[in-house]
Amino acid sequence: MKNSTLMAFEKDNLSSQTHIHPKFRPGDSLRVHYKIEEQSKGDKDGKKYRIQIFEGVCIRYRKGGINSTFTVRKIGANSVGVERIFSYNSPLIAKIEISSPGKVRRASLYYLRDLSGKAARIRSRRVSSDFSFATVDPNAEQVSKKTKSKKSSKKK
Repeated sequence: MKNSTLMAFEKDNLSSQTHIHPKFRPGDSLRVHYKIEEQSKGDKDGKKYRIQIFEGVCIRYRKGGINSTFTVRKIGANSVGVERIFSYNSPLIAKIEISSPGKVRRASLYYLRDLSGKAARIRSRRVSSDFSFATVDPNAEQVSKKTKSKKSSKKK
């Protein structure tokens, strides 16, 4: 159970965030654009950032308010698996792109660590062309209710 002061702090910080990332699930192939700080030898005061793209499969997404994290796994050089845990609300994440949505039946895909090659493939989830990963359409629920009522009237 959380403290009321802590909950108020999280609420203030979550509402003041300017970056909006798309909604994704475990099994989706992601491209995470992450800022990495570079320090040149002569210039110690100035901070330079470059963006590095980490591309892989989301194997875990932990929702926890301001402490939300997700784990992305990719197969690196020499078939070595590399996993990286990102904080969802980190200011160092420039952008998250969904390359292809995946269809899985688990919340944590740790079993992918033991699989390799074609066995580690994830089925793709079909998504309509007008579907946007970043926003939720509030009219979608109303449309589905209308179609259900039409179907029930046709059966009679």
